[in-house]
Amino acid sequence: MLFHLLAPFAHNFILFNLFRYITFRTGCAMATSLVICFVFGPAIIRWLKAKQGEGQPIRHDGPESHLKKKGTPTMGGLMVLVSVIASTLLWMDLSNLYTWTVLFVTVGFGLVGFFDDYRKLTRRSSDGVPGRVRLAIQVIIAALAVFAIASAAAPTTSSAVAIPFVKDYMMQLGLLFVPFAIFVIVGASNAVNLTDGLDGLATVPVIIAALCFIIITYLVGNLVFSNYLQIHHVQGAGELAVFCGSLVGACLGFLWFNAPPAQVFMGDTGSLSLGSALGTVAVIVKHELVLAIIGGLFVMETLSVVIQVASFKLTGKRVFRMAPIHHHFEKLGWSEPTVVIRFWIIACVLGLIGLSTLKLR
Repeated sequence: MLFHLLAPFAHNFILFNLFRYITFRTGCAMATSLVICFVFGPAIIRWLKAKQGEGQPIRHDGPESHLKKKGTPTMGGLMVLVSVIASTLLWMDLSNLYTWTVLFVTVGFGLVGFFDDYRKLTRRSSDGVPGRVRLAIQVIIAALAVFAIASAAAPTTSSAVAIPFVKDYMMQLGLLFVPFAIFVIVGASNAVNLTDGLDGLATVPVIIAALCFIIITYLVGNLVFSNYLQIHHVQGAGELAVFCGSLVGACLGFLWFNAPPAQVFMGDTGSLSLGSALGTVAVIVKHELVLAIIGGLFVMETLSVVIQVASFKLTGKRVFRMAPIHHHFEKLGWSEPTVVIRFWIIACVLGLIGLSTLKLR
């Protein structure tokens, strides 16, 4: 919004010229969402505590150390959503369709998570909205976003996927691009949701992924840099850096209150929206496969659940002591901070590998 209000006066006030630069607005969006979290976070937590009473239901079959978290409120993702939406609208180019599409998906998946959390709280159970219903709604939201993205993209890239470490080549999927892109968005959303099982475990990897995509979206959206790096150019994608900056600031602000011992849990409200946002950004810039590298921790968590379920149904035996895999390590005797910090390190390494695909071609 400020871009449209102030940038036109750049010829009169040279300071307003800064609002034309995506890098400046990205930094401001990051700082704005962080401040919003700091200012409104305590009030949101007090409100959630007053409304929820006993807080998020704790699984009785989980690690015993989690029982002491009883009474901690959930739905802290509302804090993230409010910060991201407000900050992005303040600093984005309001004419950019891609940013509106990502906001639509983020809010849509956030609402799905909100109703899921609400059902868990009212039923005092870890079972929320039925899985098939939740998945169906997610697919519908993702499908609408994919059609919007495909219609806005250039004909040569609208149904294509870039291959990491390969230059000047994109795999054309044709009609298969629609189900593939839907899978990426829905899969990323649920992968982050599965990872969100320990204090800060999902938040920092999301921050790392968002930081990586600030760089990727800016380079892909800049014709000069994309030609130099020999990566495909997506006109208008650079504006997504502002959204990713808002995401980073909001997650940093949430982490302040989620650091052990957590004052609030993110809940499905936050994890589903954050994962879907990353997936949608990846689809727009054609870096879906790079997201699988940068978000490799989320992939690992998801695969651990798939392997566990498949093994139990086929053989009656479990591969892990408990899935997702972070609970397996807790069952082995690792403390929660040990699991979280080591998983953060893995996320950092994967983020660096993902960024290396921009140059190693």
